[in-house]
Amino acid sequence: MKDQSVSQITADHEIIRQWIEARGGLPSVVKGTGAEGGGILRIDFPPIGAKPNLQHINWEEFFKIFKDKDLAFLYQEKTATGEVSRFNKFVSRTCLSE
Repeated sequence: MKDQSVSQITADHEIIRQWIEARGGLPSVVKGTGAEGGGILRIDFPPIGAKPNLQHINWEEFFKIFKDKDLAFLYQEKTATGEVSRFNKFVSRTCLSE
């Protein structure tokens, strides 16, 4: 059986969306970063970790930025103690080929 506390990486939009929605997350960008490059992607987890510096965006915009920046999604299903994990990070897609 696969250890779910180990980080995984994907570029699959459906897996990413399901993971985020299952944790009550909302696709977001850091406010003030969206001019030329589409913004710095983040996931907001209100009310637990709601951040005032984040601006919620729709899934279409989120995945356009994700694709344009050639990103991959690093995530964890469970913590080492078996709790649902919210650990995530956006990384260069070159990580998929390493």
